[in-house]
Amino acid sequence: MNRILATSFAALMSVAAVSGVAQAQDKPQLSLVVNAASDFWKLAEAGIAKAQAELPDYQMELRYPAQGTAAAQNALMDDLVAAGADAIMISSVDPKTSTDAFNRIAAQIPLFTTDSDAPQSNRIAYLGSSNTDAGVQAGEVAIKALPSGGKCMGFVGYLNADNARERIEGFRKAVEGSKVELVDVRGDDVDFAKARSNVDDVLAANPDITCMVGFYSYNSPKIYQALEAAGKLGQITVVAFDEDQVTLGAVKDGSFVSTIVQQPFEWGYQGMKLMAAYVGGDKAKAEAMIPEDKLIIVPTKVINKENVDSFVEDLKAKIASAG
Repeated sequence: MNRILATSFAALMSVAAVSGVAQAQDKPQLSLVVNAASDFWKLAEAGIAKAQAELPDYQMELRYPAQGTAAAQNALMDDLVAAGADAIMISSVDPKTSTDAFNRIAAQIPLFTTDSDAPQSNRIAYLGSSNTDAGVQAGEVAIKALPSGGKCMGFVGYLNADNARERIEGFRKAVEGSKVELVDVRGDDVDFAKARSNVDDVLAANPDITCMVGFYSYNSPKIYQALEAAGKLGQITVVAFDEDQVTLGAVKDGSFVSTIVQQPFEWGYQGMKLMAAYVGGDKAKAEAMIPEDKLIIVPTKVINKENVDSFVEDLKAKIASAG
């Protein structure tokens, strides 16, 4: 009898599981494909969770590629389309080499970009920061922090990614004609060990560098680690990007001048709602949300010692709201 009951229970559970999968597959599938594994994207996940709670008739997810490469991203998008994805938003690792792949996806389902745009592709719209404006903000911070001037070294993941290139260009634009100079930018291809060794190498070989800029979220914590190990925290001016906990702590204690933060929570939240409107039968509403230039800009902010505490509290509240 116990065997019969166990067999019947297993059969019922199997039917329920199949039914649950079928119900999930009936929901439109919306995916955000990011550029690499990083704590930076946890806020985007929180934004997606909030959108999911508001729109339970959709299935929403954030997906990490197996590697932080364009090839891995493109393969992941192909897999998502084959599995029935209805729309994808992606942070492009290398838009210049991915245009054909993006166009292939865009010919099958609605494709959007975030964080790093691919403007030459057939993506419908970009939703994210103006990376040029963020770079300008960073340059203005450096000028204010270095009234007598200084030589800066930048650090970034992908030198060819649009978000990196635009931040660097914005920084150079801001410091042009000032006594602050961006001497060079070292790329690391999102290899965290290399990101750290790049800073160590600069400290050893370039004693004239008085300023460092971490253009990606993980670069600034690596700068912090290297400066701390070298006993140079507070001796070199650091301008950071994004809201890593190490970075925010360094801003709070004065080791970093400031950090330029984006709003990945809003990318996840607004991005999912935009895609849901686009695929959910209200395409006119979705198109009305997209400006003529196809750029939906979520402003960046300068966080310094004066406003870092209130910023952290706001972050906690946003994550809690996704709850």
